[in-house]
Amino acid sequence: MKKLISLLLAVAPVMAFAQENFTIKAQIAPASGATKALISYRSGDKVISDSTAITNGAFTFSGQVPDITMARLLVKYNKPAQKKQDINSVYLVSGTTLINSTDSLSKATISGTKVNEDAENYEKFMKPVNDARSALYAEYYAAPEDKRKSKEFGAYIDKKDDSISTVEGKQDSLYILGHNDSYMSLQALRGMGGAYPDYAKLQPKFDMLSAGLRASKAGVKYQDYLNILKNVSVGKIAPDFAQADTNGNVVKLSSFRGKYVLLDFWASWCGPCRAENPNVVKAFNSFKGKNFTILSVSLDRPGKKDAWLQAIHKDHLEWNHVSDLKFWDNDAAKLYGIQAIPQNLLLDPDGKIIAKDLFGDDLEKKLGEIFGKI
Repeated sequence: MKKLISLLLAVAPVMAFAQENFTIKAQIAPASGATKALISYRSGDKVISDSTAITNGAFTFSGQVPDITMARLLVKYNKPAQKKQDINSVYLVSGTTLINSTDSLSKATISGTKVNEDAENYEKFMKPVNDARSALYAEYYAAPEDKRKSKEFGAYIDKKDDSISTVEGKQDSLYILGHNDSYMSLQALRGMGGAYPDYAKLQPKFDMLSAGLRASKAGVKYQDYLNILKNVSVGKIAPDFAQADTNGNVVKLSSFRGKYVLLDFWASWCGPCRAENPNVVKAFNSFKGKNFTILSVSLDRPGKKDAWLQAIHKDHLEWNHVSDLKFWDNDAAKLYGIQAIPQNLLLDPDGKIIAKDLFGDDLEKKLGEIFGKI
């Protein structure tokens, strides 16, 4: 079910958006039994974790991050079953962010810094959409496994998800219109892009942002990303690259000119990719004799070549494979703006991109249009 793939995508760590000297001061119910607070966030390519004792419901964190960064806070209690998963999120941004609650961390209000106050308001603005999607997920996972596998139930879930996504897009557009100078409008724009962002839809929305926000470090970084998406839009010549195959031989994308090529981004550790592989195998076997081939680029981790090779063998992926084993830093993936996998592009014999993100039966249908029904 193609929509469920998008719900379960393997997604790259979100890029943070100079230097932010942050302080968090929190106060939750003194009598709650809270004993310890933990914080975790990304700083560059590292995950930073820290903890501090809670005294009379109060705790503080401070530090420095390169850019505005989302952090996860968690509070532990002297009775573990007393408060389960008491968590909240906060942006690490210059200034003092205040977290206050007469109850638990999860019910706290966040103030003191504009980014976090905007984040609170954006969450309230999007609450109807988020509630609807949470209810849909709950409905899906509450269904028996055999029902979840049925095409009828899949179509039903897809239809409801499409409806929610339509409302979500409208809400995000309204938020951007009314808050074109807010950092959260950039976050809304990222959300509108989803796993498979479309330059033609996102660039006009970005242009609606204030000149100041577009010129900010976060804005410039996002424009750079949009420029990458523009270069890999349908109708463009696919940017060339070269990486080593499973035998260590360097393979260039341009060496496949003269054939239709599916450029496929995946990884052995990516569950949705492995679930999609049977569809790719089926399409390959149907059309491999008709001037069609596949070049798969793996985002496997450093030192994990064996896992990559084993997945190729186990999934019967009998075509061309390359990787630089750099995980999300894969050079080809960065060249193509890949932030979620699986993802693919279909190239014509001249190297022009003619379609993108063909999942489920869509790849075989598209190839059928090109080569004729089998």
